[in-house]
Formats: sequence, structure tokens, C-alpha cells
Amino acid sequence: QVQLVESGGGLVQAGGSLRLSCAASGSIDRIRVMGWYRQAPGKQRELVASITSGGNTNYEESVKGRFTISRDNAKNTVYLQMNSLKPEDTAVYYCNVRYVLLGPREVWGQGTLVTVSS
Repeated sequence: QVQLVESGGGLVQAGGSLRLSCAASGSIDRIRVMGWYRQAPGKQRELVASITSGGNTNYEESVKGRFTISRDNAKNTVYLQMNSLKPEDTAVYYCNVRYVLLGPREVWGQGTLVTVSS
């Protein structure tokens, strides 16, 4: 069983910054991809950013140049540094981890709310 603990959400004014963290613990042979998704009210959940074990990153178009994803493999932790936040970034952000334990598996965090005021 793998657990994810997210932290770092909150309320910030437009133009401000927040840093999200997600730590994975439990029975993990190997983490492949760690990522952040978000879901705004009335919208589908979308990928914000992801990072592979080798450090390759992928970003949703609207966050490129503003958000940075990174990971600490030794700590099984992924971070999302969010700068120049906009009201449209308001959403619940979910951590997602794809790992291997007797086969490929996936786990989601409980979600952390990010609210950007104008």
C-alpha cells in the first residue's frame, strides 16, 4: 500500500507563488512518473505537469514558464513550484504517482485546494 501526503495549497493573490509537495511512502519498488493534476469546478481533471524518474518533464501549455516540477528520488517526493499565479489556476490539485510493485500501479493524493484571488 502506497500513501501520498500532499501539502502547500492555500489562498494567494494573483501574481503570487505557492509550492506544492507530495511525499510517497509505503511498498514501492520503483517510482516511474510523478505528476500533478488539477480540477476546477465544473471542469475535467487535467494534467498540469509530470516528471519521470530520469527527470524528463511535461507541462500543460498554460503553465509553461510559470510552473516548475521537480522531484527528490531519495525522498520519493515531488514538488510543484507555481509562480505568477492567475485566478484561472484556482483548482484542487492532485498528486499522482505511477510506480511498480509486482506490476504497474497508480495512486492519487487526496487533493489540495489552491485559490488565486484577483
